[in-house]
Amino acid sequence: MSFVDEWKQLDWDDIRLSIYGKTAADVERALRKPKRDLEDFKALISPAAEPYLEQMAQQSAALTRKRFGHTVSFYIPLYLSNLCANACTYCGFSMENRIKRRTLNMAEVERECEAIKAKQFDSILLVTGEHERKVGMEYFREALPAIKSHFSYLAMEVQPLEQDEYAELKTLGLDAVMVYQETYSAPTYAQHHLRGNKMDFEYRLATPDRLAKAGIDKIGIGALIGLEEWRTDCFFAAAHLDYLERTYWQTRYSISFPRLRPCEGGLQPKSVMNDRQLVQLICAYRLFNPEVELSLSTRESAQFRDNVLPLGITTMSAESKTQPGGYADDVPELEQFAISDERPADDVAAAVKQRGFEVVWKDWHHAYSG
Repeated sequence: MSFVDEWKQLDWDDIRLSIYGKTAADVERALRKPKRDLEDFKALISPAAEPYLEQMAQQSAALTRKRFGHTVSFYIPLYLSNLCANACTYCGFSMENRIKRRTLNMAEVERECEAIKAKQFDSILLVTGEHERKVGMEYFREALPAIKSHFSYLAMEVQPLEQDEYAELKTLGLDAVMVYQETYSAPTYAQHHLRGNKMDFEYRLATPDRLAKAGIDKIGIGALIGLEEWRTDCFFAAAHLDYLERTYWQTRYSISFPRLRPCEGGLQPKSVMNDRQLVQLICAYRLFNPEVELSLSTRESAQFRDNVLPLGITTMSAESKTQPGGYADDVPELEQFAISDERPADDVAAAVKQRGFEVVWKDWHHAYSG
């Protein structure tokens, strides 16, 4: 059993019609409830909820302060390789894009770690393209212990692996894995994944199940906003979260909100989400689930990130470089996607503190448990 079994029971068109059929009465009912279900989530992300954004924001901020206090965790991505054996229409690392390819050796990894440590970070996200032969378990077995020696909390965003491989990486210091489905619409998924192992929709969809069974501390999920109609896609992500929390209650979860950004290849979003709608979605996820961590990356602008921070965000990246060697060497032509918030980490931290929040430079769970 995995979420694939539940996903097969959910009809995309029926759910979309249900979301767009929600009324003001449905929204008001959801806002009055102390605990919301998936039907309430539909109402909160529906067009009918847009006039209620201020009320949603106030409730979302209050729930976030009650559960997470006035702390915001900072992390930074470390790109180890831009080699990729997949052809994906939306990614700058796609094998069909003619960019310089690079995989960091262990000496280069060490230089990156030292450059990142100088910026205060103690929580790191390792990112690679999906190339199992050259950037697979053999590479991870060498890299993880070296990197973990520098950082308290280590997350990964790489190709899906088997349960026993995740269990092995846990022994080497792995704490969290981010694995985004990109879109929960199988036909749309097929349109954007043209070559490589990533074409296997169901294998990717079952990855969080394998992670939870391997005992990974935290799992991040989400949809790439813009590949499909965003409200329906994000409902499926909420249904996925609901399933995971019911099935693997010991694990922590996070949700991210990546909107399509300019990249090599120039894919135009099928569904455009404006800033108010992203605020609506962030608040809807918080009202649906007071416990889930909500993460906002440097894809978004500095002004937007600063303004939306109090409403539900618990985790932020800062001073991100999306190319291998970006912190020690800064080679811009290898970027995966364009960064919007380019402020130094200290400037982001200062902006967070100006809004009355405390910056935690390592994962909050470990910060408060030891």
